Amino acid sequence: MRAEFIDPGSLRHEVAVEAAALIPDGAGGHAESWSEIATLFARIEPVSAQARYGADQTLETMTHRITLRFRADIASGMRLRKSSRLFEILTVHDPDETGRYLICRAREDGR
Repeated sequence: MRAEFIDPGSLRHEVAVEAAALIPDGAGGHAESWSEIATLFARIEPVSAQARYGADQTLETMTHRITLRFRADIASGMRLRKSSRLFEILTVHDPDETGRYLICRAREDGR
């Protein structure tokens, strides 16, 4: 199997990695709070887009393939933020198992 070539120069989008923390709301529930854990550079490639119709509105969702340098602390359930855009990380994998890069499949809700 041939290793995938990733051009390091293509990692040109600055993104913030964010993790969620659950904060008790005092009534037995919780609120979600996001905190930034790192800032790094990534390649963002759109993969697909779809629109759902319901409740008299259109809900648009895009999926992206986001490539970044390897970090052991990146996991699904986290998110990446680029300015006002939010990318929910769905899956994370090392494409050639060398510990150089990670590829994340991410979902972005329409704007």
